[in-house]
Amino acid sequence: MILHAGDVGGDEILDELALIAPVQAVFGNCDAPWNPRLAQERVVEVGGVRIHVSHGHELGRPRPAKVAAAYPGFDVLVYGHTHIQVVERVGDVLVVNPGAAGARRFDLAPSVARLTLADRRADVVLVELAG
Repeated sequence: MILHAGDVGGDEILDELALIAPVQAVFGNCDAPWNPRLAQERVVEVGGVRIHVSHGHELGRPRPAKVAAAYPGFDVLVYGHTHIQVVERVGDVLVVNPGAAGARRFDLAPSVARLTLADRRADVVLVELAG
């Protein structure tokens, strides 16, 4: 499954991603919020692990503690918006910003995150992309 934290860039991106795996995507501040393929937030449960995905722009300039406070009751919180890679545990909650997979912006290398779920536990690895 691909979880996309927004600033998708258009339906053609969603179509390409769907060739790899099912896509759950939210809209970012650069996306049209009326696109029926994008939601304001996504809640996914896999193997007993509850995951919340939002873009993060609804929180201003989010940091892990702010995201954790805004969305209690989840095991994993995924957000985007800042394009800054973050993997941090806030208490028992894994908070992840995978960075941005698109063209290099803000002097940040393009990246994604690989989330692995096993035995009701979530772990993540950041993967830098060529760019």
